[in-house]
Amino acid sequence: MKVLLLNGSPHKNGCTYTALTEVANSLNDEGIETEIFWVSTKPLMSCTACLKCAEKGECAFDNDRVNEFVKKAYDADGFIFGSPVHYAAATGAITSFLGRAFYSNSNGDGSSAFKFKPAAMVASARRAGTTATYDQLNKFFGITQMPIISSFYWNMVHGNSPEEVRQDIEGLETMQQLGKNMAYFMKCIEAGREKGLTIEDKPKTRTNFIR
Repeated sequence: MKVLLLNGSPHKNGCTYTALTEVANSLNDEGIETEIFWVSTKPLMSCTACLKCAEKGECAFDNDRVNEFVKKAYDADGFIFGSPVHYAAATGAITSFLGRAFYSNSNGDGSSAFKFKPAAMVASARRAGTTATYDQLNKFFGITQMPIISSFYWNMVHGNSPEEVRQDIEGLETMQQLGKNMAYFMKCIEAGREKGLTIEDKPKTRTNFIR
């Protein structure tokens, strides 16, 4: 089993990476393979609703790492998405990244890189805005039928540098428990699958508020 961790910070080895590394180490201790994937600092297009992904099976914009991430996502069994707090919200980069990744990942055959796979988000901040960021990114999982994994506190760390994050003992312990909880639920899902348990994916009727 493998967990793919997305680092949505412009700093490849900064505070968010430090938090994700703590989760990854905890997952590794539980026998789960991990990979930390960085969004990079290249400019990222937001989704333009061109709908070309329905034809191509991937996002039409291929000058960044979104399609590369989605290809890896098909082989992952769980996800951790990390973002620093910018103006009490997730970064513009990870928001654009996830908007395109989640919208374009279906191949038109009903398959999905994310559906039914457990996910969690991690926020890092110097001081505040973490819970707003936590709520914001969890919405990607809630609309994609992904079990949302929590810890014994909201998934956040505090610090203005990796060194300061390492002094946030409660934050680090929250990351460690998050890794253990993720491993537990992944093993439960695997055990259920071995018993032949499946989830019925009912068809969805799309409506708006006037019909």
